[in-house]
Amino acid sequence: MNSAARAPEDLVRALAAAGIRDERLFEAVRATPRAEFVPAGQVAAAYRDVPLAIGEGQVTTQPSLSAMMIESLGLGGSEHVLEVGTGLGFQTALLARLAAEVVSIEMRPDIACRARANLARQGVRNVELRIGDGSGGVPDRAPYDAVLVSAAFPEVPAPLVVQVRPGGRLVQPIGPGGHEQVVCFERTASGLVQLRMVTPACFVRLEGRYGFPPDEADPIRP
Repeated sequence: MNSAARAPEDLVRALAAAGIRDERLFEAVRATPRAEFVPAGQVAAAYRDVPLAIGEGQVTTQPSLSAMMIESLGLGGSEHVLEVGTGLGFQTALLARLAAEVVSIEMRPDIACRARANLARQGVRNVELRIGDGSGGVPDRAPYDAVLVSAAFPEVPAPLVVQVRPGGRLVQPIGPGGHEQVVCFERTASGLVQLRMVTPACFVRLEGRYGFPPDEADPIRP
């Protein structure tokens, strides 16, 4: 077996070292070649457990961090999931392998176009990719069993709260951008209740009507 064929297993080992225990998630990582979801100039680093620059001031989420967030959602395979922040589609593809269907929204059209092509090449068909302001969610496809937000804001935007079904989960980095606590919430009759703090992390800011104004400087730049 050559080194390229073994490469996804390097990420599996990194996830296990970070405390991930979900065997379905390990299998999703094995089946999803990260090298197909990164810019051409970053392929050599695709199977390292590091974030990678993807242009327009954006970076991918570090694979082990993405896995922690996904594992916190407790997906069993039948869920209707919202992802805010598609990036180039690697995390989207993992969610698609672990849930019934994924609605993913990306603000930047060029990045969304690249993600759509990446997902199509890998035969991922249970993803609906939207271009738009993810801070407002995708209300016409709500409610969601799980919501994963891949950008930081000091609180969960109100539109996202109401789009989670009762009993559903939402994971988001809470903070100003650059110094966050990733938090897992559960939706109850009275709103969101914090289940646990997943991990400290650094994320780009959530931009949009219910996030930071797009013209505010983002503290994270690769």
